[in-house]
Amino acid sequence: MGTSVSANLNTRRYENGLRRALGGMSNDVKRAVDRTRIDVQNEARRRAPVDTGRLRSSIVSRAETSGRTAGYVIGTNVNYAAAVEYGTAPHVIKPRYKQALYWPGAAHPVASVNHPGTRPQPFMRPAIEMTEIFFRANLSQIRGR
Repeated sequence: MGTSVSANLNTRRYENGLRRALGGMSNDVKRAVDRTRIDVQNEARRRAPVDTGRLRSSIVSRAETSGRTAGYVIGTNVNYAAAVEYGTAPHVIKPRYKQALYWPGAAHPVASVNHPGTRPQPFMRPAIEMTEIFFRANLSQIRGR
C-alpha cells in the first residue's frame, strides 16, 4: 500500500473484563477487532472524495494480530492519496516530456503554470479516529448476545 495508516488496539483490558464476565472471549474480541477494521475501512471509503472513484475503491485493509495485540492496517496504493488527505502547497507545474503545456480551452501553450495548491480533504485520519467508537460498539454486540 502506498499511503497507509494503522491502528493497534491493546485488547488486554477489554479481553480480561470479558473473560471475567463471560469466560474465554478471545475469539470474540478478535472478531470485534476485525469488524472494527471493516467499519473503519468503510468509513474511509465513505469520506473519500470522489472524482473517478479510483481513490475510494483502492482503500483496503488487513488484520495484523500479534500475541495479545490485535490491530489492522488500512491504506491505498493510489499515488495521489496523500495529496488529497493533506492537501498541497502552491507549486509550479512544468512540462515533463514536452516544451510547453497545453490543454483544451487554453489560449496558447505555456512554459509553466502556477498552481494555487489544494485544500486538505482528510478521509483516512477521521476514519481511524473512529476506531474506539466502532470497537466499543462491536464489543457491546458481543456482550448483548
